[in-house]
Amino acid sequence: MSQVTMYSTTWCGYCRRLKLQLDQAGIPYTEIDIERNADAARFVEGVNGGNQTVPVILFPDETTATNPSLAQVKAKLAA
Repeated sequence: MSQVTMYSTTWCGYCRRLKLQLDQAGIPYTEIDIERNADAARFVEGVNGGNQTVPVILFPDETTATNPSLAQVKAKLAA
């Protein structure tokens, strides 16, 4: 299965939940903390109309999803 990139923060409950679900599903991901990476924060703002809403998943085809469910991530990766 292709690896995704997850943009997150340490305090985000939705991020923690999705990370746990990805781990349990065996979906590999790279995590980037937008509070420690200014470029990542700007990327997240760019895909969210100026907001730093997380989690944002960046898929291998360069598309993104903000706060997706595990089912949405699986469906996108299977497509």
